[in-house]
Amino acid sequence: MSPKLYGIEHILYIILSTLLGSVCLLVAKKWARSEKSQKYILRSLALCLLVAIVTNRVSQVFRYDTVRWYCLIPDSICGMTSLVLALGVLLGKKDNPVLHVTWLPGLFGGISTVIYATFVGQGPSFFYLPTISGMLHHSLAAMMVVALFLFRQIRVTYRKWYWSLFGFFGYVTVGAFLMQTFQMSDAFHIAEPLLPDTPLTIWVMAPMYAVAYGMILLVFELARKRKQPPK
Repeated sequence: MSPKLYGIEHILYIILSTLLGSVCLLVAKKWARSEKSQKYILRSLALCLLVAIVTNRVSQVFRYDTVRWYCLIPDSICGMTSLVLALGVLLGKKDNPVLHVTWLPGLFGGISTVIYATFVGQGPSFFYLPTISGMLHHSLAAMMVVALFLFRQIRVTYRKWYWSLFGFFGYVTVGAFLMQTFQMSDAFHIAEPLLPDTPLTIWVMAPMYAVAYGMILLVFELARKRKQPPK
């Protein structure tokens, strides 16, 4: 019997991944005192994330009756975020623009998808490769973002808000390419909603994201000002 949303396998995964991820991050925070050791941990985690998302994409290539090589290209916001976030940490410097594009989609998308993983029933087992690799890359993306904040590798500020706009255009561009070239009608939720029978296309989610992001930037700025010593 196929696994179900909030079935025993799904619930166990949520509990175990949360506990294991939290313990690993706490141990890493306590152990990694030097900048060199912190970079080692971050890049190791980014490499795990890269392996997870690449495995997921390869599994999609061979999932259907015919081999679909174009499925190597992530066709969702979360998938592309995981790929770009991993590469941004592996190849980029501290507080680079890629991190400002991907940290919020990686954190929120990772957590929300693990909790409400509608794709868990796509195969005969929870360990069906497209399923388990999908769960892992979402979990690792969220964990990656938390690690970036723990080691102060990103400084959230309104001065870099425009990178999120560039990210949005990037998602839409890739989505439009996949739709036009490979007839992937659900690519990046441009034409089809994230969840069936809802209005949650990218055009609806983008304004919601902008409002939430603006509020988060405000909170960070207010917190930063409160920490400054009075003049």
